[in-house]
Amino acid sequence: MVNSRDDLDLMPLSGATPVEWRIAAAPVAYPDAVAAMEARAAAIAAGDAPELVWLLEHPPLYTSGTSGRDGDLLERRFPLFRTGRGGQLTYHGPGQRVAYLMLDLKRRHPDVRAYVASLEALIVRTLAAFSVKGERREDRVGVWVARPDKGPGFEDKIAAIGVRLRRWVSLHGIAINVEPDLSHFDAIVPCGIKDSRYGVTSLVDLGHLATMEDVDVALRQAFEALFGPTMTGTDKY
Repeated sequence: MVNSRDDLDLMPLSGATPVEWRIAAAPVAYPDAVAAMEARAAAIAAGDAPELVWLLEHPPLYTSGTSGRDGDLLERRFPLFRTGRGGQLTYHGPGQRVAYLMLDLKRRHPDVRAYVASLEALIVRTLAAFSVKGERREDRVGVWVARPDKGPGFEDKIAAIGVRLRRWVSLHGIAINVEPDLSHFDAIVPCGIKDSRYGVTSLVDLGHLATMEDVDVALRQAFEALFGPTMTGTDKY
């Protein structure tokens, strides 16, 4: 069933500093990304730094969240990192736009479910810029695309969500498949979903020749509509 929840307004209080918007120029190793996120989240919680959205790509790797199961790793093709984000096992790699969001939910709206719903809305709006109808599901986190060409009831996941909160500051975030090597998902049970009707797709797999830069522009526009203004930052990582 499609989640009928309306897009939630997580705009900050009036007068708040715009969210810093940063794009990494080169792939970032996963441990380095986590260390940077945790340091920035601590600074945000202490009031020493503005909120941050960090766009990046990772080298090929797998991450397992707090609900991850060992049996979902079918073949260890790439390094596996166990992480504190919610969710199960997923793949990250070139051609996938990862957006790590460090937002002060205590100042915005301290509701985890509302925040996850807003991340889903962020992805849906971004995909709409490419005429792709992304949909939310009550029983499956993430954003899905119906695939009637594969058969009745078939759907593919095009974006994943995994978050963690520390002192009400968010860590981790979303991953949108732009043009990753989808065969790399074959070595895992993505997000623990074994139903053969549910697969994985990307914008390019769906026939949309979008570049990463195109996605970044659409993502920023969708973010500002939902969360408020941004300011361009410099890549320090």
